[in-house]
Amino acid sequence: MANVVVAGGGAAGMMAAVRAAERGHHVTLLEQNEKLGKKIYITGKGRCNLTNGCDTEDILAQFQSNPRFLYSSIYTFDNFRVMDFFGQHGLKLKEERGQRIFPVSDHASDVIRTLSQYLKTLGVDICLQTKLIDVLTEDGCVKAVKTLQLPGKEQKTRPADALILAGGGCSYPQTGSDGNLFELCGKLGHTIKPLRPALVPLTVKESYIPQMMGLSLKNVTLTIRDGKKVCFEEFGEMLFTHFGVSGPLVLSASSRIRECSEKNPLSAEIDLKPALDVEKLDRRLQRMILEGTNKQFKNLLSGLLPAKMLPVVIRLSGIDPEKKGNAITKEERMGLLKLLKAFPFTITGTRGFSEAIITRGGISVKEVDPSTMESKIIKGIYFAGEMLDIDALTGGFNLQAAWSTGYLAGESV
Repeated sequence: MANVVVAGGGAAGMMAAVRAAERGHHVTLLEQNEKLGKKIYITGKGRCNLTNGCDTEDILAQFQSNPRFLYSSIYTFDNFRVMDFFGQHGLKLKEERGQRIFPVSDHASDVIRTLSQYLKTLGVDICLQTKLIDVLTEDGCVKAVKTLQLPGKEQKTRPADALILAGGGCSYPQTGSDGNLFELCGKLGHTIKPLRPALVPLTVKESYIPQMMGLSLKNVTLTIRDGKKVCFEEFGEMLFTHFGVSGPLVLSASSRIRECSEKNPLSAEIDLKPALDVEKLDRRLQRMILEGTNKQFKNLLSGLLPAKMLPVVIRLSGIDPEKKGNAITKEERMGLLKLLKAFPFTITGTRGFSEAIITRGGISVKEVDPSTMESKIIKGIYFAGEMLDIDALTGGFNLQAAWSTGYLAGESV
């Protein structure tokens, strides 16, 4: 029986502790917060989208960084085994749009409760408000760890035949995901790929975007270009904010586009009427203008667009708002048509880690054995979850990676 220390009481850490304990090891789980799974509480808007019901190959296709690295872990503990695990421990699940899997109760707390109760049943020593501050090694092997009891200064040295690092990335640092273990990993000789916010809202240059703050658009197509190259194009929902854009489409886009800034922006456009091709939309515009021949232009589009968007579109069209419908020229109509099919704005960057769902970057997967999650640099150290340089789109895929890598790490000790 080995002394196994797991640093991080999130999804990956709890699953790693579960599997290591199931295999008969003495497991100590360190969590610097006052409770386990603090970040899980806010996933899926508090409902916890804990995995996805699609085929396993489709899950791997959702990863934007190093999907091949995940083959062993995903196939060892795939999404169907994750669902079986929670079902066997009393958590009822349901499938929603996009094959997203949630607890029937719609409470993320039930996911945490299920894991916490099982950890206690297994006899895992759970140390809350306890932070890993150092790792002691000998001849390239882990031998012990130093911990700090919070909020005081009591330090303790604990024997460790194996250490599983599952401290998360840098997103939502208020949940304890503050990236503090990356510095320690660097000291141990690991390469840390640049840490950047992912699945995060985007900032926009144009001042007319904040004027529509709070407006949610459904059934639109968002296209983002890097010069002439299309780097993102998808149909769905998005939201205008006081700083730019957010919502499902935008979060997905943020993980696919390269880094952008004021000096290196990306062009974006929204097809506000993707169900209508140019000819059909033009016929509809002509009909609206004909029926409102004596109406002022500012009153013509009320049935076509959300009220909050009308003043912006009218201004960008360049058509005099007071002009009567029968005075609108073909050139003006064509300009309006183009605006409706390609409403433009410029992306200048992303919001910070405090608004990012996940972190891109982390421990270089080249330095981790994908079949065990063990470090190739120090024997006895394993990695799991968001600390690794892996990230996926929304839909339960990032939590699946946490369960899978945590399970494999615990299995491999």
